[in-house]
Amino acid sequence: MKNNTLAAERRNKTILSVVLGIISVIYVLPVFTVLLNSFKLNTFVKTNTFALPTGEMWAGFSNFIKGMTFGNYPFYKSVLYSVIITVLSTALILICTSMAAWYITRVNSAFCKTLYFLCVFSMVVPFQMVMFTLSKTADTLKLNTPWTIPVVYLGFGAGLAIFMFAGFVKSIPLEIEEAAAIDGCGPVRTFFSVVLPMLKPTMISVGILEIMWVWNDYLLPVLVLDINEYRTITIHVQYLKGSYGTVDLGATMALILLSIVPVIVFYLTCQKHIIKGVAAGAVKG
Repeated sequence: MKNNTLAAERRNKTILSVVLGIISVIYVLPVFTVLLNSFKLNTFVKTNTFALPTGEMWAGFSNFIKGMTFGNYPFYKSVLYSVIITVLSTALILICTSMAAWYITRVNSAFCKTLYFLCVFSMVVPFQMVMFTLSKTADTLKLNTPWTIPVVYLGFGAGLAIFMFAGFVKSIPLEIEEAAAIDGCGPVRTFFSVVLPMLKPTMISVGILEIMWVWNDYLLPVLVLDINEYRTITIHVQYLKGSYGTVDLGATMALILLSIVPVIVFYLTCQKHIIKGVAAGAVKG
């Protein structure tokens, strides 16, 4: 009986491994396709999409050079604006939402409960429902620069961040904060000196998720920013067009590869922190 049970468990694990392996291949295939085509001449990208870039198809690094030097908008500026927007947006989301989650959890009034559910509800509202109104509002309030668009990202990123932070704050013993208050700490000092260091697992997790989202985002920057003056990497790729709307697919694939490699490396390096942060916010709360 025991042998039958062990055999069944091994069979189930094998089936699960095969299924997950197939799913992994499906997810990796688009990235692998971009990698192959970034080293092919433009004429072979459509005709030999899945072939290895060998022989006459090999373009070397010419696609990368062309992509970075195409047009009259420098590629380094796009990288700089992407970095500025990503860093500022993530920092603003982490500070504001962690403080908000701490206040909502500790005060626990009817107003705070309503605010919490509104923040959680914002996660299910499709961006397409508000994008045109948002674009007009951002122009009116002068939020259409790389230094002000983080405020817009704060509004869209607050829902998930507050949900995760609130779950973790509930696991922090209230006695620690009471001891800090007895020692003379006010609310602000209590948060930054006592609560914030304990939020590190969720802080790292939320930060990684927000960085990946903001870095890869295309729709919000193209709607809000003045694209003639400010272009992120995703917008820069969109403008790799020649005369009559022709697109150099080889150069496009090369820039797409350059844009996704940093975030893939970043995610693979920090994925263990995501798991720890999500577990800390979801299970302990």
